[in-house]
Amino acid sequence: MSTFDSTKRLLPEILTEIVKAKIQLPDFQRGWVWDDQHIRSLLVSIARSFPVGTVMLLETGGEAKFQVRPVEGVSPPSGASDAELLILDGQQRLTTLTQVLATKSAVNTRTEKGKPIRRHYYWNIEVALEGGDRLEDAIEAIEEDKIKRSNFGRQIDLDLSTTQKECEQLYFPCEQILNSDAWEEALQEYAPEKFGLYMQFRRQVLNAFRNYQLPVIQLGKATTKEAVCLVFEKVNTGGVPLNVFELVTATYAADGFNLRDDWHGNAARNVSGRYQRLCKEALLSQVESTDFLQAVSMLHTLELRRADVASGKTGKSVQPVSAKRVSILAMPLSAYAKWADEVEAGFLLAAKFLRKECVKSPRELPYRTQLAPLASVLAHLRERWLEPRIYQKLSHWYWSGVLGELYGSAIDTRIANDVEDLLQWIESDDAIPRTIADAAFSPDRLDTMTSRLSAAYKGLNVLVLREGAQDFFWKAKIQELDDEELALDIHHIFPQNWCEKNGIKRAVYNTVVNKTPISYKANRMIGGHAPSIYLAKLQAHTQVQLTDAQMNAIVGSHLVDTTALRADDFDSFYKARKAALVKLVERAMGKAASA
Repeated sequence: MSTFDSTKRLLPEILTEIVKAKIQLPDFQRGWVWDDQHIRSLLVSIARSFPVGTVMLLETGGEAKFQVRPVEGVSPPSGASDAELLILDGQQRLTTLTQVLATKSAVNTRTEKGKPIRRHYYWNIEVALEGGDRLEDAIEAIEEDKIKRSNFGRQIDLDLSTTQKECEQLYFPCEQILNSDAWEEALQEYAPEKFGLYMQFRRQVLNAFRNYQLPVIQLGKATTKEAVCLVFEKVNTGGVPLNVFELVTATYAADGFNLRDDWHGNAARNVSGRYQRLCKEALLSQVESTDFLQAVSMLHTLELRRADVASGKTGKSVQPVSAKRVSILAMPLSAYAKWADEVEAGFLLAAKFLRKECVKSPRELPYRTQLAPLASVLAHLRERWLEPRIYQKLSHWYWSGVLGELYGSAIDTRIANDVEDLLQWIESDDAIPRTIADAAFSPDRLDTMTSRLSAAYKGLNVLVLREGAQDFFWKAKIQELDDEELALDIHHIFPQNWCEKNGIKRAVYNTVVNKTPISYKANRMIGGHAPSIYLAKLQAHTQVQLTDAQMNAIVGSHLVDTTALRADDFDSFYKARKAALVKLVERAMGKAASA
């Protein structure tokens, strides 16, 4: 038995039902995102009676129950009955047409660059009568006050602020397209000599809108929620692709659960969102909804896997731990309800772990993608993560991922493997996790590491800070200065100007080996001087007054050979610091660097 009908409906009828709130949106649908150019193109297509695509509607009252909301820009009339139909496909087109043709307020849209604007749309009747390609030129988008200005607002180019001015200049408001009786009466009063031109416009353009038939596929009440969600995924592949969070939101909405509210919060419904709570930890401000769902999926599938193993299943019949899209989409609401709080707590523990590793701000976080497996593991371990043996294993795994640069792309399989491997390794000292086994750090990598955006570069910088690097000027560790929000950055140890003058190639002096975090004050005093000069200058500063031994201790905290530095011996400095950084990496990863 067919669960849908295919038909055509007059556009004015559909828009009328939208304004009366008989047709609404399921709440999981995205907001309206069309820009001014899309609006113009749609209006021209209908004016020329071109097809604009099919819309898909769902009858309410069946198994698939959703929270609903009116189309953007519509205020349901008091006493309006419940929605009879929901828009599954065609939201952007129907919202555009509703706002432009069926409401009186300015249309909320945006420029091609994404800047929000409010516009009223008009037809220049005389240009529109030329037809064809001139129709697009005939559409005028006017500011909210209906006055078009130029020369930074000093010159008025077009004033349509009253109905009389519209009539006298033959600019027809699009909001009158569906019913133009009032405007026609005004035209008879203010510019009767132009009524003949208007009637040509009415026949050529307005009637195209009033008689336009929109293809409609209507799903019946008998359509299951699974079918609705599948259809929703399939039809929403154009424009901005739906991410997995939006698709799961659609699935859970069919069970009466609003995932968007659960994640983002909703002040109107007095719902506190998980993301808001996570963002109280600055390190977690980069966590995305998909990361959270991946963590939930990994805990859910891990539970299923353990149950399969316990029941004697083997081989491919055992559920794999998974963070893949297909597993997330298949995850039932009951699994989310069971694990979401645990995962939230796991992310908060992940922030604590990272702070202990001296990763204290989002800009220092090498990989956001490592947060989901870390949160999943910590959700299982809870307070046990602070046990020294467990903590050391977590640290080795974390830095192996960072310094081995293993979390850059295609990580869905890796993060799932890591959750299972790490927990097994922690509990039984079995085979080490694949990420630790796969991680390799070649000393030669230091000779090419110049981008401060790379994960390994960020990781090395954090490790230097973790060693207790002190500022060259302020009497404090760099981490302490960072906490006090003093201006810090990563600067050259042998200054760039000095290196250029002494024939050292940029490819060498610009690597991480010749860089370290210091304060703006210290960097300003370093300038372009040779190290022997700037060290003496720093020591002699009236507010510093350090002995050679004291200054050497500060410089040494950055893993710098002070003898080579004071001798302005770049080659010896570079060789010694490179060796020191390699040892630092080896301690962090818990394994030797590769040959």
